[in-house]
Amino acid sequence: MAKILSQDEIDALLTTVSSGDGAPEDDSFEDDKLKSIIPYDFKHPNRVSKDQIRTLENMHDNLAGHYGSTLSAIMRTIVDIDLVSVDQITYSEFIMSLVTPSCTYTFSAEPLEAVCLVDFNPTLTFSFIDRMFGGNGKILETERELTGIERSVMTRLANKLYGDLEASWENIVKIAVEPKSFETNPQFIQIVPPGETVVAVSFQIKLFQSTGLLTICYPYMSLEPIITKLSAQNWIDATKKKTLDSDRQINLKNLNGVQAEVSAHLTTAHVRMRDFLELKVDDVIPSDTNISAPVSVFVNQREKYVARPGLSGKKRAVQVIDFFDEEQLED
Repeated sequence: MAKILSQDEIDALLTTVSSGDGAPEDDSFEDDKLKSIIPYDFKHPNRVSKDQIRTLENMHDNLAGHYGSTLSAIMRTIVDIDLVSVDQITYSEFIMSLVTPSCTYTFSAEPLEAVCLVDFNPTLTFSFIDRMFGGNGKILETERELTGIERSVMTRLANKLYGDLEASWENIVKIAVEPKSFETNPQFIQIVPPGETVVAVSFQIKLFQSTGLLTICYPYMSLEPIITKLSAQNWIDATKKKTLDSDRQINLKNLNGVQAEVSAHLTTAHVRMRDFLELKVDDVIPSDTNISAPVSVFVNQREKYVARPGLSGKKRAVQVIDFFDEEQLED
């Protein structure tokens, strides 16, 4: 039979529960569980994995270095470019983050299927223009659209960015960038639906005392055909292969200027000293070597190849047929 609590026991139990002293372990357990829970927004799914994001970070970190060198040469001063972030957001959120009027370009990059976008922050834009026309890159607090001359200057800088972008993507896939349009109002640029996921890559550019953002936007549908190639292993393998090819070209260039003496030993014969001293013109020295037998080719007095004697046109020549095997000779 179940025990029936008295009124005093019920009052004591209610007092304990209201004071919070009854089950401290349960509260801490619930807190630990809540800390391990990560909120997930179904409106903003992470369609690009962390590994693929890291590959994009490595790729665009290289782009920052290349484009920084390009701008430094054009501006005739040091231009620092740092990769700030690689984020997954919706296209509407990305457009809302841009300033109006802006300096925004769209471009295609085959085999990426969708149109991509690059935006220069206004502060950065006018600092570039001021420096290009002989200024010291001072900060200009102005809100206006670019003139025709200013636009041509920024288009030149954008084209330089396209070239460095192609070089940065080369380790993953070769892309061909083609400029599409220029726009000063981001609200008029609809490269994908507002709710579509995009990858926004942000760079911070420092020129003298001015600092501005350069942003590149890749719609997810543009990355989808090559999304499997955006892995750390592919990035490492491609970088390693590029390094090996570069080293090979350097070695070939260094070896092209090296001169080496090459000689072919057609035959050998043993002659007594008495017969050697009595040799006269038109004498014949017999040899044990067959006319069709291979001969040895020496490079700087060291045997390297096995060849077949013959003619090349009217000139005597040898045809290399194999490498000389030193190990087989030792055996």
